[in-house]
Amino acid sequence: MDLTWSEREERFRDECRAWLEANVPPEPLPSGDTREGFALHLEWERKLYEARWAVVSWPPEYGGRGASLWEWLIFEEEYYRAGAPQRVTQNGIFLLAPTLFEFGTQAQKDRYLPRMAAAEDLWCQGWSEPNAGSDLAGIRSRAVRDEAAGGWRLTGQKTWTTRGAFCTHLFGLFRTDPQAERHRGLTYFLVPLDTDGVTVRGVGRLDGDEGFAEVFFEDAFVPDDCVLGGVNEGWNVAMATTSSERGLTLRSPGRFTATAARLVELYRQRAGEADPSVRDDVIQGWMDAEAYRLYTLADVTNIVEGRPPGARSSLNKIWWSELDVRLHETALALLGAHGELVAGAAEAVEGGAWMKGYQFALSGPIYAGTNEIQRNVIAERVLGLPRK
Repeated sequence: MDLTWSEREERFRDECRAWLEANVPPEPLPSGDTREGFALHLEWERKLYEARWAVVSWPPEYGGRGASLWEWLIFEEEYYRAGAPQRVTQNGIFLLAPTLFEFGTQAQKDRYLPRMAAAEDLWCQGWSEPNAGSDLAGIRSRAVRDEAAGGWRLTGQKTWTTRGAFCTHLFGLFRTDPQAERHRGLTYFLVPLDTDGVTVRGVGRLDGDEGFAEVFFEDAFVPDDCVLGGVNEGWNVAMATTSSERGLTLRSPGRFTATAARLVELYRQRAGEADPSVRDDVIQGWMDAEAYRLYTLADVTNIVEGRPPGARSSLNKIWWSELDVRLHETALALLGAHGELVAGAAEAVEGGAWMKGYQFALSGPIYAGTNEIQRNVIAERVLGLPRK
């Protein structure tokens, strides 16, 4: 593999680096899972959009630059290197959009993508349900055909909906054929949250963030053009979304190489008072982040050459989610008691960012499909091992 970048790619890197260095907020924004922080993040993301950095790999007609996947990776590296804010529009831009490009009608693309890029329509994901958990095929929310009205009536409940309290739209699965087998009879819907019969209730968290929500559907009507990918074809459409969620689009390597670089710098600052054994964990964390970067380059090569990752995205998901936990655990070991101080405390290091990051990292092995499930997927679909 050729690991060098072309002159065009280096120019692209220089351009996005210069813009980010000139425009990234000088101070970290409040958590995007709070109402105040979400609003401030939207201001930032709309600034990205106006400069055509919000969706660099999308076609220009949808607000992008038509950048290659390689250039997208470069932008992600520079974005996190500059310490830019987390993307609160990520569920739409990084999860739903690739699925829309693959399965959406032209009318759906024209309707949804420009507003998504501009952070005008804000999307949350309606996967989990109270009695299904990570078992996506076990969902019970249903959609019943209303022939006279030309659409569907949705009934059921979604839970643990990330930033659902602040979003305008939801994408999710509903059961349209209750007699079908578990993975069949599902349909993928695009639902405005201001639809009559939809109720959004925030879920309080111990850290005070308020973005999580439960979403209830009580005979909520949506027209036929809210179906993505065909009736009873939702499982295949959802697998495309989960491939993005577990693979490179949701968690690019730039996120983790930047965290590893911060960890190395933290070690340099505190090496004199740290347990000597932590040094090995710092080195291992840096190597693991670099390994993910190199693996992703190979993955993008396959995609560019027409070999989509499929079930191999489960390998990505386990790697980046467990790497994120290890990097933050190592940082907290370096910080000792100071690592427990949160934002606002007089002696908090980096405003308590390492503890906040650690709390979020703990969710990584759970969301996007628990890592236990991902190991089953790898065993059966990648390694070809038999079920017991």
